[in-house]
Amino acid sequence: MPTSLRAIQIACAVAFVASISGMIVSSIAGNNIGVVTTAGMVGATGAIVLLTASSVASKRRIDAFDDAAAEQLEYEITKLVQLGTEESALRKLVRNAIRLGRSAP
Repeated sequence: MPTSLRAIQIACAVAFVASISGMIVSSIAGNNIGVVTTAGMVGATGAIVLLTASSVASKRRIDAFDDAAAEQLEYEITKLVQLGTEESALRKLVRNAIRLGRSAP
């Protein structure tokens, strides 16, 4: 995980936890609606940024891995077909293996 993403996640988590404690303290201390609302908005913003940054970063890594893995798999299929394996049977085997892998917990 990149350092900048880790820093964003830590900052957002700290802001989220601080906003919860801020809402509780300001509610008990004087029930100031403005402070409670501000703390709630900071927490909501922190949560949204945390979710967005995490999902965007994980999506990029998965796509790059899938492309490289697909190229490697196609290369291996081509090699086996050149050695005499029947291509349609081999591709059916690969499809079944992918289906089995996706159904695994």
